[in-house]
Amino acid sequence: MTTTAFLTTVLCVAVALAVGMTVAWLAWRNTRNSGWVDTVWTFSVGLVGVVAAIVPPTGDAALFERRLIVALLAGAWALRLGMHIARRTRGITDDPRYARLLEGWGADASRQMFLLLQKQALVSIPLGLAMVLAAANPDAPLRMQDWLALIVMATAIVGEATADRQLRRFASDPGNAGKVCDVGLWRWSRHPNYFFEWLGWLAYPLLAIGIWPWGWFALLAPVCMYWLLAYVSGIPPLEQHMVATRGDAYRAYQSQTSAFFPLPPRQKQE
Repeated sequence: MTTTAFLTTVLCVAVALAVGMTVAWLAWRNTRNSGWVDTVWTFSVGLVGVVAAIVPPTGDAALFERRLIVALLAGAWALRLGMHIARRTRGITDDPRYARLLEGWGADASRQMFLLLQKQALVSIPLGLAMVLAAANPDAPLRMQDWLALIVMATAIVGEATADRQLRRFASDPGNAGKVCDVGLWRWSRHPNYFFEWLGWLAYPLLAIGIWPWGWFALLAPVCMYWLLAYVSGIPPLEQHMVATRGDAYRAYQSQTSAFFPLPPRQKQE
């Protein structure tokens, strides 16, 4: 891959994600439920990975196998997370993270929402690019790290699905109304679903890094995802909402439980 080809690839990924987030904006405009934004974002990013893996086709068996792995990883991730978010969105009227922003924007909400979603498309470029680079890696035959990528993504998908299931089960129990979920994986991390989401993006650098230099750019994907989840659109607004709705119970949970990486819970202070 030449420098020109690499830059063209970045541009194509950027355009695809911009189109996807325009669709997300239209979905919000039609439903006024901002939960659909994350649904469309998930399927848009996953589609970039699947398309990158199957176009253009290659006659080299080893390269085909790696492309197939990328297609399977991107498709499985998008289907699992996208369907989970869609199911959750059908049960709410709006996502509180976006609702707070929309309220502050007032009459300018539509324009501001469009700009916000295009910014999301921009910061998602490293994610889409990582999948493209993984699919384009010319290194053959398949290596141990390619199979490790499968294990990493499988662990991430199962872990995130388990955390989501544990949270749904906890929330569905009327006896837990107003309480903070601190069972299962949630005892080890305040956001185990976010941790496993981040973990999955480590699979693409494993697939992309090899005999060519461009693969190293795939490392931007887990770096980007960690930054988004830990400092931007994940933990900060969600924890602000949880403190507002759960108060001291959530503050106590914060003092005892790791924010992101699963760690043994800290002892309660007397």
